[in-house]
Amino acid sequence: MILDTATICNRLREKDYASPNNKLELLRQKGEYIQVRHGLYETDRNTPPHLLACAIYGPSYLSFEYALSFYGLIPEKVVAFTSATMRKNRTKQFINDFGTYTYRDIPAAAFPHETVIKDHDGRGYQIATAEKTVCDMLYIQKPVYSVKALKELLFDNMRLDEDVFHKLDKAALIFLCPLYGRKNLNFLYKMISKEME
Repeated sequence: MILDTATICNRLREKDYASPNNKLELLRQKGEYIQVRHGLYETDRNTPPHLLACAIYGPSYLSFEYALSFYGLIPEKVVAFTSATMRKNRTKQFINDFGTYTYRDIPAAAFPHETVIKDHDGRGYQIATAEKTVCDMLYIQKPVYSVKALKELLFDNMRLDEDVFHKLDKAALIFLCPLYGRKNLNFLYKMISKEME
């Protein structure tokens, strides 16, 4: 369970600890609380790391390389936890006992669409759909200037599995592309529109 410093200290005060902050530090050293970022702790060392991503920095949802791997769009297993945020204007990274968590901005207009809440043993986490993941990834790539160059980016540089890619929901991609305001997404829109004719 994720708890913040204030919640933990309030619980310790209820147990009559005179200095809850000092007690928290002792409990942290014993491993009863595992710090995941400043002011935030996990109580279970066996928590699957991806469940922490949205709590560590938000608003956010899992996307980019982690989600590409999750959906089988790339062959590699990704060990870092990559998430999308909005209005942060920078990339943020946290490294803790559970792993490395990276957060990158996407446009606010695109942020709320095409994400899902998944359940893992009663704990929920938010992840982009496969379609949204592809769009998020294209948003952070250097711009291309043709549909041909986009295909090279998708299937050669990003190494997306073409069979999996072609099974994506084309209507969802068409809806998402204009929300990013980037050349890469404009070319994806053109490519998908042509395939749908």
